[in-house]
Amino acid sequence: MSDYVAHVYTTPSAFPQGLLTDNFFHSPQLFMVCRNTPRQKPYLVTIQTPGGTVVAQMLAVVRYRSSWLPPYLYRHCRVMGEGVYVDGHPKQELFGVMLRALTERMGRWILYIEFSNLSQKMVGYREFRDNGYFPVRWMSIHNSLHSRTPEERLSERMLQRINQAYERGIVTDEVQTDEDFRAFMKLLRRHNWTKPKRYIPADEFFRGLQGDNGRLFLTRYRGRIVGCSAVAYSQRQAYLWYAAYRRKSYAWLRPDVLTIWHAIKSSYELGYEHIFFMDVGLPFQKNAFREFILRFGGKPTSTYRWFRCSIGWINKIFSWFYRD
Repeated sequence: MSDYVAHVYTTPSAFPQGLLTDNFFHSPQLFMVCRNTPRQKPYLVTIQTPGGTVVAQMLAVVRYRSSWLPPYLYRHCRVMGEGVYVDGHPKQELFGVMLRALTERMGRWILYIEFSNLSQKMVGYREFRDNGYFPVRWMSIHNSLHSRTPEERLSERMLQRINQAYERGIVTDEVQTDEDFRAFMKLLRRHNWTKPKRYIPADEFFRGLQGDNGRLFLTRYRGRIVGCSAVAYSQRQAYLWYAAYRRKSYAWLRPDVLTIWHAIKSSYELGYEHIFFMDVGLPFQKNAFREFILRFGGKPTSTYRWFRCSIGWINKIFSWFYRD
């Protein structure tokens, strides 16, 4: 690996030429979105040849998290996926170099590093272990959009519920105005304020997501906002990143169903191959959200999320507890 050099960048003015842009989750575009979002600090890790050609890159985002109730204050680093690579170079070895460079750069000033949404369950297994990470079994669900229509994957009962909701006047459309955006953020924060695990970025993040790489949607009933979702797009794939709905207040309208359904349907109409649900959760035997998402005809798969805690003795305990 002496022919490759790892670099970690925190300012766009220092970026090298020829950065890879196909994968939105590891792109300079998302770097800028996160950089312009309060309480987030992005790090772009690259591997370059001696001539300065970028052959691999990985985007990590440090999030500053705090709350009065329950009280907490800490930083953690999130990486979605294993990065992007130029064909013809040793992906596994390059990943190990970037992982080591990122881990050393984070040091002890953050509470933990988390890798999620990896393309395959066993990707980077040895490299993670060598750098002190431990795996937690997770669930992943995605819907195929290329071989059958979304309607063909629904049960007759589910399709009937969706049609009934439309007949009652429920509609979903894209966020267009500042008023729409304020309503989107209000519902998203209200839905998640009792869920301290669920991280909701500042408004600037969602404004930056709108455009070629993402869309925001609102579900309405007679002028009232009953659901919202944020969908990101990358490499002909769609990703349902955030969603919220007033499921209990409007139970007869099924706003949760219509909100998720529109994200799936719109991704199909835009020509994407799959839609991935970003955080289905731990693989408990009973998982209400997982069962809900599976009703849309998706495919569940078991995967790993990898963690590394900066507090050594805690990391050792978790590494022992999650040994496999």
